[in-house]
Amino acid sequence: MASKAKQYQVLLTQGAEQDLEALYDYIAEFDSLANANSVLDRLGRVVSDLAHFPERGSYPKELLALGIKEYRQTSFKPYRVIYRVLDRQVLVYLIVDGRRDMQSLLSRRLLAG
Repeated sequence: MASKAKQYQVLLTQGAEQDLEALYDYIAEFDSLANANSVLDRLGRVVSDLAHFPERGSYPKELLALGIKEYRQTSFKPYRVIYRVLDRQVLVYLIVDGRRDMQSLLSRRLLAG
C-alpha cells in the first residue's frame, strides 16, 4: 500500500515576490527576455518543490555561523531560496543571486527586528 507524502503549503513573502520581479526585470533588461522567462520558470519549480520534503534544504552558512537554524535554503545556482518551515507551511523569505553580499542581505531581511 503506497503512502501519500505529506504536502506543505508554500507561501512567498512580499519580499520574496519582489525579489522574483527584480531578478526577472534585471535578466530581461541585461540579457534577454527568453532567459528571464527560463530563470523564472526554474525558480518557480524550485519553490514548488518545497511542498514536498522542505527539510531537505541546508542551513545557510551565514546564519549557521551565528547559531541560527530556523531558516533553510535550496538553490538553482547561482540563485538561492531562503525559507522557513512552520507547521505545515513553508514561508519563502528571499530569492536572490547568491553572488551578492549574503551576510548583509540576510541580516537586513531576516534578522532586523
